[in-house]
Amino acid sequence: MTDIFQIKCVRKRDSVHPHERIQNVGGFDNGRPWKITQETAIQGIESGKWKFYASGSAGSVWVVIATFNGRKYLKTQSDVESPDTLLRLPECP
Repeated sequence: MTDIFQIKCVRKRDSVHPHERIQNVGGFDNGRPWKITQETAIQGIESGKWKFYASGSAGSVWVVIATFNGRKYLKTQSDVESPDTLLRLPECP
């Protein structure tokens, strides 16, 4: 069974490249905060263990794995290449 979580915040790295900026994603599960690395989230998606979504100006959208120069990163289905929807979320503590 796949668990579904809403990403409500991100922790960003200093990088000029948007697809390299997300370090961690986080949210709440039964009222408790959680935060994991982008790499762990990618592994969870690839294994079928987790699905993630985020809410943006267009409503809720699924988070997917994209690749840029051979490096995997997270973005939403509605984003073209850059993970703009995720990068607009508040900073995780």
